[in-house]
This record gives sequence, C-alpha cells and structure tokens, in this order.
Amino acid sequence: MNSMKLKGNSKQGLTGATTGFFVGFAAVALYGATIAVFKQSFSTLNPILLALLIAIPNLSGSLLRIPFAAWVDINGGRKPFITLLGLSIIGMTGLYIIMAFFKQNLSQYYSLLLIFGALSGCGIATFSVGVSQASYWFPQSKQGAALGIYGGVGNLAPGIFTLLLPNVALPLLGLSGSYLAWLIFLIIGTIAYCIIGKNAWYFQLIDAGVEKSEAKRIASKEYGQELFPNDKVSESLMISARTWKTWALVLIYFTTFGGFLALTSWLPTYWMSFFKLNIKMAGVLTALYSITTSVVRVYGGKIADKLGGERVSNVSLFIMLIGTICMVIASSLPIAIIGILFLAVGMGVTNAAVFKILPKEVPHAIGGASGWVGGIGAFGGFVIPPVMASFIDKTGVNLGGFSKGFLVFSALAIVSILILAIFRMGAKKSPVTSKA
Repeated sequence: MNSMKLKGNSKQGLTGATTGFFVGFAAVALYGATIAVFKQSFSTLNPILLALLIAIPNLSGSLLRIPFAAWVDINGGRKPFITLLGLSIIGMTGLYIIMAFFKQNLSQYYSLLLIFGALSGCGIATFSVGVSQASYWFPQSKQGAALGIYGGVGNLAPGIFTLLLPNVALPLLGLSGSYLAWLIFLIIGTIAYCIIGKNAWYFQLIDAGVEKSEAKRIASKEYGQELFPNDKVSESLMISARTWKTWALVLIYFTTFGGFLALTSWLPTYWMSFFKLNIKMAGVLTALYSITTSVVRVYGGKIADKLGGERVSNVSLFIMLIGTICMVIASSLPIAIIGILFLAVGMGVTNAAVFKILPKEVPHAIGGASGWVGGIGAFGGFVIPPVMASFIDKTGVNLGGFSKGFLVFSALAIVSILILAIFRMGAKKSPVTSKA
C-alpha cells in the first residue's frame, strides 16, 4: 500500500478548477459592456475594426487553449492555470493604466488596447485547462455532471460582469475605477486558485518522484482514478487530432460555445444600435442571455449523463436553430428576447453535452482533445462578431443588417446538426471499446 499522503479530493479538484476558470473567464465581457465608451472614442472607426476590438480577448482566449490544455497532460493543470491567469493580470494592468491616464486620447491607443485585450483574454483559455484538470478527478460515469457544474458556474462570470459593469461599476467608479476593481478581483481570484487548486492524484505522485507506471497503479488501485494522460504534449495533440470524432466535436463547439462568446460581446452593440436601448438595459439583456446559458449548462451535464451526450446535443441544436430564426425575423423587443432565450438554452445544453462525449470518445488524449475542441471551438468568439458586423450598413441608416447577422448562427446550427448526424452514424459503425 502507498504510505504517501496525497492532497485533495474530487470536490476540491472541481472547486479549484471552477474558481480559476470563473476568474479568468470574466474577460469575455471585457470590452462588450463598455462598448458605448469605445463608440464615442472611435466614432470614425469601421464597424468591423470595432468588432475586432470587442472580440480580441476571445482570440488569445481561444488559440491558447490548444497548447495549454495539452500541457495539462504533462503536469496536471496548476502550472498552465497560474501562467494564464498571470498573463491576464498583466493585460488588465495595462488596460487600467490606459483607462486611468490616457482616456481622453483613447483613439490614439487602438493598437495597445488590442494587445492588452489579447493578454487579458488569456484568462479565457483557462477553460480547456480546467476541463482536463477536472476530468482526471472523476470517473466516466460522473463526467457530465462534473463538467456541467464546472462549465456552468464558470460561464456565469461574463454574465455577472456584463450586468455589474454598466449598472454598478461604471456609475460608481467610472471606467478606470471599474477596470481597477476588475484587476483586484483577478489578483484575488488567482491567489484563491493557488490555494485551492490541486492536481489529480496521478500527477501528485509524479511530482513526488514516483515512476509513471507505479503512479498509475497507485492512483488507480488506491484512489480510484480512471483517466490517465499520454506522456507527451505532442502525442496528446496528435492522437486526438487523428480521431475524426475530435473534429466533429470541434465543429459543434465552434457553433455553440464560440457562439456564446460571440454573443456575449456582440449583444450590447445589438441592443443599443438596433433597439436604441441605453447601456444599462443592454447590459441587463446581455446578462440574461449569458447567465441563462450558464445555468442551463449545469443541468445540461446532468441530462447528458442520463440520456447520452449525442442525443441531448441533437435536441438542443434544434432549439438553438429556433432561436436563430426568431432573431432573424425579430422586429420587436419581445420576439428578440424570446430568441436569445432559445439560443441560451440550445447553446448551454450543447456545450455541456460535448464535454460528456469527449472523455468517452478520446480517453487517452483528453488534454489534447480538450485543447482542439476548446481552442478552435472558442475561436468562433473571435471570428463571428466581425462576420456579423459585415451585414451592417456602414452609413448607419439601414439597421436591418443587425437581424441578418444572425443568419450566421442559422447556418452554423444546421451544419452542426448534420455533423452530429454523421458523428452518430460513425459511432454506430465503429464503436470505441478501449478504456482509460
């Protein structure tokens, strides 16, 4: 028997990963909630360049998910988490300095806002790190519920910040004060993760100098750990990349989670420009969408555990499609609100179901697969807003482009439904029998 006393348990592992993700993921709302300030400062800026500025945190937050998630398969997650949160702190510090001392000439610092926004967005990349870190703590039968809680609670951060920034922080603290408060929150949250966050038992044994084969035996026999990584980051990425199921999940996640990121940053502009709402009400409606998506994701994981990720994804994607149709035809605020709620339910449930499917189908390369799915999937948060902005009349006279922009989501939902059908057909023909 192993005499070494290992730290933590599955609940602490999930709590630590969720804390780190919640703190970092708040950057999704980084620019969207303060879009009114940017529209004034960049009044002559092309709508696509403005959309690029809004979406820039999602660029770094998506692309960095790939290597950092694979890195988890080497050390368990703590180092990637702390590195990403540290980079986010640097970015937020730079943004605070600009907002505090150079706000009057903000238009001259577009490039710096892009750079610091990208650094702040590193916190968004913690998602796939936490998925892998949390997955190693739980058996297959509890993956859906655990990752549903992880993703759902973590996803609450953008909605909460989208609500607080325009309605509480900006009126009380001003723009620079709001960013300072955000920076303090990020620092405190990073410290909290350093205290709470723990690697799964296998990685603790490796850190203690135990040989890999022996560490796997001890973690499996004495602690009940079921999932184990490959030895090399490159192997994890390559093995998962050779599995067609990884790319099926990437496409679906691009639609639902990338879409979630895109809408969280885009909706404030939509509400203020199309329905002429003030920034406070725009923040409330955006938070309604974001928080609903997040809460639904928690329950989506539990449903996926009971009914299966593939079946649940199929139904929720159809719900998402109904929501996109509502947004395209929306000529009144009530119809638009109904539309975003359908989108929230469809996207939230699918987001949870995807990560119920992933550990089962790619069990020997969870980190690499999480990186591809989380990274390229989240890339939609960067790509989609400028595409939606391309529908907008540059003169600002015809606002119909704001509705037409949601055709992007209709197309993505249909493609995802077709991809899922192919995915399920392939699963029937080539069932996976290997287990971790």
